[in-house]
Amino acid sequence: MPHGFLGRTGGVSTGDLASLNCGIGSNDDPALIAENRRRAVEAVAPASTLLGVYQVHGRDCVTVTSPWAEADRPNADALVTATPGLALSILTADCTPVLFADAAAGVIGSAHAGWKGAVAGVTDATIEAMEALGARRHNIHAAIGPCIAQASYEVSDGFGGGAIPEHFFTPGRPGHRHFDLEAYVADRLEAAGIASVHRAGQDTLSQPDRYFSYRRATLAGEPGYGRQISIIALP
Repeated sequence: MPHGFLGRTGGVSTGDLASLNCGIGSNDDPALIAENRRRAVEAVAPASTLLGVYQVHGRDCVTVTSPWAEADRPNADALVTATPGLALSILTADCTPVLFADAAAGVIGSAHAGWKGAVAGVTDATIEAMEALGARRHNIHAAIGPCIAQASYEVSDGFGGGAIPEHFFTPGRPGHRHFDLEAYVADRLEAAGIASVHRAGQDTLSQPDRYFSYRRATLAGEPGYGRQISIIALP
């Protein structure tokens, strides 16, 4: 299936949001965002219709059968489809993008897994929605895109409220530790019994020339931050 985890280069935005900022709702010229999104889908799946959701850090997954207007994006954090010609997208700036495919069944999915959504089970919900369209769990392959790495993800000792197993943390400065979001998401996927899980292993925070990062922009006191896009399409 055509798919890609795009970074921040190759677009038309400028300044702190340079250059391939695809974040609808970011502090950027809507015309520039539209051009960046056009370039993104053209690079991954030409002639496909690009669709996304209004991400809310939950577990809801939407089954897509036909395009919708950007103004009508549903509140959700994952999409699945068995309809050819649709390109499913996720926006991130440290959270984990996950793309799914069962090529035999002709079913694809995409999920936005921040820590809250990951703990709530957004990847499990995506797999279940794919199965409802005819996918078979043991045929589903998943790819985890660039996200904030453990070394960059400092959290307080109470982070997660006890819902996250301790082995996903390493010690930090007093009162803090470091959370491995990518490993947690991968573990959830592997526990679901799908065919394979691929990790990009790329840290969004420590590579400012390649990726947007919410945490990096916040620490630097920047007025806004861009979002990179991840896309998978069903030809």
